Amino acid sequence: MCRALLYLGEPILLDDLFYRPDNSLVKQSYMPKMLHMLNLAGFGMRAWDAGSHQPDRPYSYSSSTLPVFDRNLKHLAEKVRANCVLAHVRGVSYSTRSVISSENTHPFSFPGYRIAMAHNGDLYRFQEMKRHLAAHVRPDILPLIEGTTDSEWIYALLLSRLDDPKGPLDQAEFRRAIDAVFAIIRDVRKREGIVASSSVNLFATDGARLAAVRYCFDFGCYNTESPAAVHEANLSYLSLWYTLGREYGFHDGDWKMIGGNENARSVMVASEPLTGDTSAWLEVPEYSMLYTTVRDGQPMAEVEHLAA
Repeated sequence: MCRALLYLGEPILLDDLFYRPDNSLVKQSYMPKMLHMLNLAGFGMRAWDAGSHQPDRPYSYSSSTLPVFDRNLKHLAEKVRANCVLAHVRGVSYSTRSVISSENTHPFSFPGYRIAMAHNGDLYRFQEMKRHLAAHVRPDILPLIEGTTDSEWIYALLLSRLDDPKGPLDQAEFRRAIDAVFAIIRDVRKREGIVASSSVNLFATDGARLAAVRYCFDFGCYNTESPAAVHEANLSYLSLWYTLGREYGFHDGDWKMIGGNENARSVMVASEPLTGDTSAWLEVPEYSMLYTTVRDGQPMAEVEHLAA
């Protein structure tokens, strides 16, 4: 399974998210503390800097190589500060059928569309689902799909269900779109007779607002009766955590978010906490959507329940 990270708030050096913390996003790719599966299929990010030229247009970077060996990414991370970040390290099944390519790296953001999205999870028997899903993707969006992942198709479905797919990440509209996408996928799975655990944790942002979804189809249903054959990734809901505070950084010999919710200036969402001290992190409940926007300089986070 993959790892993903969202950040929104005070400008932060990318190095303080990707490389330096105890359990940084890059460290999670080869030394995870939760869900012990290596992420060896590439890295991608979108980063918005309010002080940059065309601030609504993010920095974009992707590579199919391992981020721990990526000197270009490390040099970039040491120089760039951003107000909003969506980053992702990709994990795939250990199989010759897996396609490792730049087209398959997350986040996905089609040209001209403000919302970017990354995915942690896997739609079981996705290749059998594609022909049915295609009917639900807008004709102007369908040709924009370049890769082979279920994740990019989920992104295309999501944009197709929005009233204004090129607009901002509105909470109510995004929630309706998520419900519609999951209903479509649930119907296709039923049509194809698919009853197996399939996680769909989503991370989305437009540079000013963010949303994260923790969801799983048919959790507890596997395609084997042998416990030894069930992969660790299917034995628990894929984790999703968030933290709010005044400042994130290295304080008193440790990486942490300080200041508490009442003084929050920044919010971070991640597949697993970036810090050794997890006391300031909250777990997003299963079948829930976390939505955050900034009001008067303070991030406001709200959790909504989603139908199972």
